[in-house]
Amino acid sequence: MGLDYLDLMSDVSESDRVLSEKTRLVVERDVLPRVADLYEAGEFPRDVVPTFGELGLLGAPLAGFGNASPLAWGLACRELERVDSGLRSFVSVQTCLVMEAIERFGSHEQREEWLPRLARGESIGCFALTEPGHGSDPAGLETRTTRLADGSYRLDGHKRWSTNGTLADLAVIWAQTAPEQGAKGIRGFLVPTASPGLTVRPVERKLSLRISASSEILLSDCRVPGSAMLPAAVGLGPALSCLNDARFSILWGAIGAAEACYDAALQHVTAREQFGRKLAGFQLVQEQLAEMVDAISSSQLLAARLASLKESGRLRHQQVSLGKRHNVAAAQLVARRARALLGAEGILVDRVVMRHLCNLETLATYEGTEQVHTLVIGADVTGISAFR
Repeated sequence: MGLDYLDLMSDVSESDRVLSEKTRLVVERDVLPRVADLYEAGEFPRDVVPTFGELGLLGAPLAGFGNASPLAWGLACRELERVDSGLRSFVSVQTCLVMEAIERFGSHEQREEWLPRLARGESIGCFALTEPGHGSDPAGLETRTTRLADGSYRLDGHKRWSTNGTLADLAVIWAQTAPEQGAKGIRGFLVPTASPGLTVRPVERKLSLRISASSEILLSDCRVPGSAMLPAAVGLGPALSCLNDARFSILWGAIGAAEACYDAALQHVTAREQFGRKLAGFQLVQEQLAEMVDAISSSQLLAARLASLKESGRLRHQQVSLGKRHNVAAAQLVARRARALLGAEGILVDRVVMRHLCNLETLATYEGTEQVHTLVIGADVTGISAFR
C-alpha cells in the first residue's frame, strides 16, 4: 500500500479505493516481476494495454468513461508509478493528452470514432507538441500546415519526445496555421500514424524512462482531410490545459516512485548488519529515514489537497505547478537517500531505487521543468512575469 504515516487512507472512501486497488493487483502481477528486464531492454509491456482498458484505467477521469474522482485517479497513478514511471506515463498520455483533447475539443464524429477504441486499449494515441527546438516555449513551434484547394491540409514538421509514438495508431499533432487559411494560430489535428508522409522513430539510447516509448515524428507532405482538425482547439490554450491535467497525474505518480524507494531502503537497513548491529539502529540512518518520511508525507498531503480542489472545480494551474514541482523534487530526494542507504546494491537494476532515480530525472524535465514551474508560481504570487 505504500507509506501512510499520517493515516490518510483511512479517510479515503471505498469507492475511491477500488480503481487503485485493482491497478495495484494487475501491475504487481503482470509487470513488476519483469520490470527490471523491460527497463534493461528498453521495452514497453504492450500486452498489458488491453488489461488497462478492461480495468477502466484508460480515460478513467473522463465523464463519459470511468468518471473517476480526482482522488481515485491520483491513487491509481500512484500505483502505476510505484512499479515504473513508464506505466503511469503511458496511461497519462493516453487519457489526459489524447482522449481528453478529443473529448473536450473534438467533433462528435471524432469522439465517436476514437474514444471508445482508445478507452478499450484497442487503439493507442500519442501527443505531439514538443519539437527539437521548442520545449519550454511551445508557442514558437515550427510545424506548419498548408490548406489545399480541396479543403484538406498538408502538415510539415518535426516533433520530438512524443510518448507512445512508436506504439500509436493516432497522433494529436499541434501545428501553426496561416491567417489566410481561416484558422490562424496553433491548431490540433488528429493524424493516424499510418498516414503517408508521417514517420515515427524511437528516441534511442535513453538512460531514463527506458520502458516508455519516447518517439519523434517527422511530417513531410503529410495530407489529412479537413475533418482531422480539432474544431474547438484554437490556440495554445487547449494543449496546455491537457498538459495541466497530465501534470496532476505526474504529481501523484511521483509519490508512488518515492514510496517504492523508501520501502526498498527500509527493508535493506532493517535486514543488513554492519559493525555488529542492524543498519537501522544507527542515528544517521534513522535521520535519512525520517527525511524520507517527511518528504513523502508532505507530498501526500499536497496531492490530496489538490485532488479536493480539483473535485470542487477550484484547482488553478499554478497550484498544479506547485504540486508537480514539490512532489517530483521530494521524490528525487527520497530516491537519492534510498540509493545511498543501499550502498553498492543501490545501483543494481533489480533493487529498484536506481531505476526510479533515473526516471525521476525525466519527471523533473518533462511537462514543465522545475525552473518553468518556479516561474509560474513566482508570477502568480508577485503579479510579474519573469519569462520574457
